[in-house]
Amino acid sequence: MMHIYKSVDGKLKQTETAEPGCWISVYEPTQDEIQILTEEFGLDTGFVRSCLDEEESSRIEREDGQTLIIVDTAVAEKLEKSETFQFYTVPLGIIKTEDYVFTISLRRNQVLGAMADGRISNIQTQFRTRFILQVLMQISAGFVYYLKQIDKISYSMEQKLSGAMKNQEIVQLMGLEKSLVYFTTSLKANLVTIEKIQRGRALKLYAEDEDLMDDVGIEFRQAVEMATIYSGVISAMMDAFSYVIANNQNSVMWRLTIITVIIEIPNIMFAFYGINTDTLPFRSSWVYAVLITAVLTVITGIILLKRRKF
Repeated sequence: MMHIYKSVDGKLKQTETAEPGCWISVYEPTQDEIQILTEEFGLDTGFVRSCLDEEESSRIEREDGQTLIIVDTAVAEKLEKSETFQFYTVPLGIIKTEDYVFTISLRRNQVLGAMADGRISNIQTQFRTRFILQVLMQISAGFVYYLKQIDKISYSMEQKLSGAMKNQEIVQLMGLEKSLVYFTTSLKANLVTIEKIQRGRALKLYAEDEDLMDDVGIEFRQAVEMATIYSGVISAMMDAFSYVIANNQNSVMWRLTIITVIIEIPNIMFAFYGINTDTLPFRSSWVYAVLITAVLTVITGIILLKRRKF
């Protein structure tokens, strides 16, 4: 899909034709749209190919008057077979030319979707450098938002810690930990790219954009710190879950052992009195055997319950 936007009177509006100062948003492009990008708009073929590569790492590059910025963006996806979410990252390519700013991705980006829908104020597409910085700022905000969601999920799972008995909680925590690894790696790579932009060599920065550039760097550094902290918390929770599950299983095994011992006493007594011999005491009536069995069962149960470990 290809959409063209331009700021008109302080508001972002979609247009049918591309004009200088427009933002051209491309996601899930068809072969025809890729051909339009490379032939009609003259974008570098390698740049477009890099934007559509899921394994592409964050970087900045210049070629023939075009500037390519690739950054990783945070994505959340709800799993079909469960109520849990899967968090991962997807590369987003930003190409700056003399007249336009292109954003190219394999799938629709929620951050760019919010900008296109007008939920982000003060977007000025004609100021290309500032617009790119605003996109980077929203990308960092997206990481922070999903990091907070991960923290909320881990907190809700922490409330279930004392009664944990299954491996499902550990599997969910492993998924969150893997997501945080993806986030941390992507954020650090993005931060390197941001620092390159701050030097002003790959992207011309204007005096009025310096504060916004500093804010972008601060936001990404805070996101890296948050991801690192949450990753440590998740790791500690996984260890705690393992210990709690092992302890709860030991308690269950202790209960089952007590029940087994108590049930075994009647079996032993009735087995003795079922022997075909006259040497056993109180052989004359089954009442005595029942009473002896009941007394031994009660005494054993009391002793085991007083020494219980749960």
